[in-house]
Amino acid sequence: MIEFKNVTKIYDNKVYALSDVSVNINRGEFVFLVGASGAGKSTFIKMLLKEVDPTKGKIIVAGTDLANIKRKNVPYYRRKIGMVFQDFRLIPTMNVYENVAFAMRVVEASHRDIRKRVPIVLGLVGLSNKYKAFPNELSGGEQQRVSLARAIVNNPSILIADEPTGNLDPETAQGIMELLNDINRAGTTILMATHAKDIVDNMRKRVIAIEKGEIIRDEQRGGYGYED
Repeated sequence: MIEFKNVTKIYDNKVYALSDVSVNINRGEFVFLVGASGAGKSTFIKMLLKEVDPTKGKIIVAGTDLANIKRKNVPYYRRKIGMVFQDFRLIPTMNVYENVAFAMRVVEASHRDIRKRVPIVLGLVGLSNKYKAFPNELSGGEQQRVSLARAIVNNPSILIADEPTGNLDPETAQGIMELLNDINRAGTTILMATHAKDIVDNMRKRVIAIEKGEIIRDEQRGGYGYED
């Protein structure tokens, strides 16, 4: 599903963000990406989204070599990937239903499909009764659930979660992780970048650890492995 082959990224300031990284993530896996700030996690994600290109090496996603995607086709490629952020990134002038529906309108889904799909997804994340609420009327956990609903409404094959529990209390974070687990069980490949040691240790999923641009550990059912 995701393959990095000897990927190196050197920025203009001569900093090595990634150095000769090779990794395979199979379809349907749930993988944690861990490491200290500045280790290379953000560059890893930006490359998957084709926001930046590697200096050397090859990245293949769902059988497609990203180097072969023309710039004009990048938005269409990104539609296959759901993205969840730490800061939610909801549109404040839209209610819950409209925020999720917006993701479908972007891909030119029909009004009929939107009316059918959005309520289903809001039910999956436990927000059926909040569909008229605006982001500022929701708790942090509820906002993150809206963000999740928006990320999965178009049935992406890959879901990238960048510190999705970073702004949440432990109990709310646990609820988000249970949702992510359910999404993964339904067949979506999940890559989650996080500093949340307790979550990583409790989930016992595959852990890829990055340090100074290099993969220093790749363990099935691993733990966080860093001391804060």
